[in-house]
Amino acid sequence: MGKIAFVFAGQGAQKPGMGKDVAEYSKAAAEVFENADRVRPETTRQCFEAEMEELAETKNTQPCVFTVDLAMAAALGEKGIKADDVAGYSLGELAALTYAKAFDFDEGLKLVSRRGELMQIASEKYDTGMVAVLKLPDEKIEELAAPYDKVFPVNFNCNGQVSVAGDKEQLDAFKDDAKEAGGLVRILTVSGGFHSPFMAEAAEAFGDVLAEAEIGEAEIPVYSNRTALPYEGDYRDLLQEQIANPIRWKNLIEHMIEQGVDTFIELGPGTALTKMITRISKEVTMLNVCDVESLELTVERMSEC
Repeated sequence: MGKIAFVFAGQGAQKPGMGKDVAEYSKAAAEVFENADRVRPETTRQCFEAEMEELAETKNTQPCVFTVDLAMAAALGEKGIKADDVAGYSLGELAALTYAKAFDFDEGLKLVSRRGELMQIASEKYDTGMVAVLKLPDEKIEELAAPYDKVFPVNFNCNGQVSVAGDKEQLDAFKDDAKEAGGLVRILTVSGGFHSPFMAEAAEAFGDVLAEAEIGEAEIPVYSNRTALPYEGDYRDLLQEQIANPIRWKNLIEHMIEQGVDTFIELGPGTALTKMITRISKEVTMLNVCDVESLELTVERMSEC
């Protein structure tokens, strides 16, 4: 058996009631939620009881998904399953860095909470949105976006799937172009044009936050959304740049596989990363933990290895 990688979910995975059954099942997961409430009161209530409208606010989404991501990791750790390498999608990268002990949980939650607030402020300044374009090559999507000055391919997720951020008026026209070219377009449940130039102000402000944070070296490799390679040097630059630049998820996963990862476990409220990684490689084992049922199945599968 090769290496095990944990991959932590990002924004868009949130859903009402997320993490509640695992917190009731796992003492370690419950402790994560208790710690979250100590740092950011109301986190557990939002995860377990809030309606989608409240959860979809970026300032709430990010700390809540971060907490659920790490609660799932704690539940697996309680069963003796740990990661050799880690990565996270967008905000999930902060969960990955926390898991790898580049900073502690309190620092991680403070950072992701402030990140969410700054990104929400930036998103409210512009009338922007995001769509996923399926069934078209990356190059074709970039070609279709090129005539627009406020439309940006930003998340290169897997074969035949790219997320595009943009001004809503231009994005509507782009969607028509993508459909005409044979693409399938899906509107994403996010509140702004993330990982694009629309987030430049948020990235700059987050740089000031990072300058005051206590950040050390991760104990295991953490793969960066920005470079698709393991973090090295001063982590602050990559964390700051990630907010306003594309996510190279497909390249990131390919590099992890090249370095010996053959088992991926998605942690968090949804299964979006599971679907992406399955499309990137048919040769790896793909598992996920989003509730008690999937936790038990993953533990059972891992015990067979």
